Formats: sequence, structure tokens, C-alpha cells
Amino acid sequence: MTFKDPTIHPSQITPRAIAEDRRQWLKNLALGGAALGMGSWLEREAFAKPVAPREKLPAKLNEPYSTRETQTSYEDATSYNNFYEFGMDKEDPAKFAERLQTRPWTVSIEGMVKKPVTLDIDALLKLAPMEERVYRLRCVEGWSMVIPWNGYALSNLLNRVEPLGSAKYVEFISLADPKQMPG
Repeated sequence: MTFKDPTIHPSQITPRAIAEDRRQWLKNLALGGAALGMGSWLEREAFAKPVAPREKLPAKLNEPYSTRETQTSYEDATSYNNFYEFGMDKEDPAKFAERLQTRPWTVSIEGMVKKPVTLDIDALLKLAPMEERVYRLRCVEGWSMVIPWNGYALSNLLNRVEPLGSAKYVEFISLADPKQMPG
């Protein structure tokens, strides 16, 4: 077995002045990169419009499907979220969501069902009694929110159309309109 000579020769040692200068250069590079990234962060409030609370759907709290954790503030829940149809930045949904026109709006349920149907938004809202559930949503990016959700179970809608026994999946196809959703 052979060993390398552990002696460090003077030619292998970086002079102190050069090492310190290199460290300062790396610090400056990191600070400059951070400062560049701050530009869009600092202007985010200039573009985000406060979302006015809308009239709530009539819904009764469904306790078994709710958490008792403190809910995320309305401002945070409506101004910092992912919805890539409106853009890649967290503030984009708050800026662009008002472009989405929900009337006239229809949902078609077809395929392997006994009773295919097309429902407008008002018929969808009246299909079953609304309930409120309070969920903790956790994102793979590391953030989470505790927010109320109003609606009804998907099973109410599926029971209406009576899926065939051979049906295995439900496929959702959504609107793709760059004028309303520029993401």
C-alpha cells in the first residue's frame, strides 16, 4: 500500500490576498443576483388588486370534512396562489382571474353514462345542497393554507348522469382561452 506525500508545497497555496479577493467577488456576485431577483418581488404589490369578498354561496358547514385550524386570511388566500392558466407568478391569478367569464358557461357530461347532460352554471349551483368544508391545502412547494371550500360532492353530479358499470375514470377537460387565461 502506498501513501501520497502529505506535504503541501508553497506553489500549491493560494496567496491570502487572492483568496480574500475571490471570496469578496463571490459575495458581490451573490448579492447582485439576489438584488436582480428582488425587482419583481418589490413591484408585486403594485400590480396585485385587492379582491373584494363576494357573496358566499348558501352552505352549511360539514364538520366531519373540516379542520378546526385557524383559517388563512382572505387577503393571503386570494392574492398568493398557483393557477398556471393565469400565469406563472404567484400574484398572476389575482391580477388576471377577473377576466374569466363564468356566464354563459356550461358543463357537458357525456361518454359512458346513461343520462348525458349539459348544464349551465346556474343549474350546476342548484344540483345539490351546498356544503362548506374547511381544508388545509399543502403544496409541494412547501406552503399551505387553511381555506373554506363551498360546493357539493362530485358523487352528486355523477349520480345524476348514472355512469355505466364499464366506466372506470372521470376525465375533466377545461376551457383553454388565452384571452381570458393568459398563462
